[in-house]
Amino acid sequence: MKQKKSDTIEILVTIDQNYIKPLEVMMYSMKLNNMEQNFCIWLIHDNIADSALRNLTKYGEQIGMQVKTVAMNNNIIFPDSLLNLHDYPKEMYFRLLSGQVLPASLHRVLYLDPDILVINSLRKLWELDLAGNMFAAAVHEGLTDIMSSINNIRLGTTTGYFNSGIMLMDLDEMRKKVKIEDITAAIEKNHDTLILPDQDILNYLYGEDILKIPETLWNYDARAYSVYLARSTGNCNIEWVMENTSILHFCGKPKPWQKEKHSRFKALYLNYQQMTNRILMQQK
Repeated sequence: MKQKKSDTIEILVTIDQNYIKPLEVMMYSMKLNNMEQNFCIWLIHDNIADSALRNLTKYGEQIGMQVKTVAMNNNIIFPDSLLNLHDYPKEMYFRLLSGQVLPASLHRVLYLDPDILVINSLRKLWELDLAGNMFAAAVHEGLTDIMSSINNIRLGTTTGYFNSGIMLMDLDEMRKKVKIEDITAAIEKNHDTLILPDQDILNYLYGEDILKIPETLWNYDARAYSVYLARSTGNCNIEWVMENTSILHFCGKPKPWQKEKHSRFKALYLNYQQMTNRILMQQK
C-alpha cells in the first residue's frame, strides 16, 4: 500500500551541540533552494542546552522552517556497547532508532547529516517510491568501487556499501524491523572490524532493505569531483553539478568551515555560511 506523501518535507537531524552552526548553514541552503517548500526539522539530541535549542527554533522561524526537538535520553537507555565504541558519539545511532521516538503520525523522514549543502530541489527524493524498502541511500562508488568489495568481505554483506549521511527512511517499516537489541548484538559480534560504526551497522543489518539512489544527484561527495568527472567522461563538470545535484556532502575531514585546504566547493560553502551569519546577526 502506497503511503501518502506529506506536502511538508520532514527532515531528520541527529547532532550534538558542536554541529549547530553547520546545521544552520544546511538549513539556510535548503530553504533558499526550495523556496516553495514547507519544511519541518526534527532534531533528536541527547544533551543540547535549552538556550541553544531555543535559538535554533527562533532561527528556523526567521527562515521559514519549523524546528521540533526530541530528547533521546527521555526515550531510550543506551547500553555501554553503543557508548564505548571507538569514542564515536552515540548521536550517530539516533537516526537508526528514530522510529521509536518520533511521533507515530510521522511515516517517513529524510535524514540529513549537517555537513551538507542543499543546492537544488529535494521534492523528487522526498516523493521517491521506496518500493517496499526501509531506506533509500547512495553508494560512493569511486572509479573502481574497490571499497564496496572490501566492505563486503569485512562485513559479510552482498550489497554496495551505502553511505548513511543522506537517507530517505520509512518510519513504519523501521518501527517493525529496527531493534536496539539487534544493533547491540551486531556491535558486540563485529566490534573489532567496525570502522564507521553506525554506517557499518546500517549495511550489516539492513543492506538488503536499502534502495540505491544516484550519488551524483542526492549524495555528491564534495571531495571526489575529479572522480565524478573522469567516470562521466567529462560530463559531470561544475556546471552539471550546479544544475543537477541536489545535495553536496562534505564527507570526511577537514570540513569546509575549518581553515585547512578543502575541495573546490569550499568557497560555495563559505558563501552560504556568510549569508547564514548575516541572518543570525539579526537575532541579536
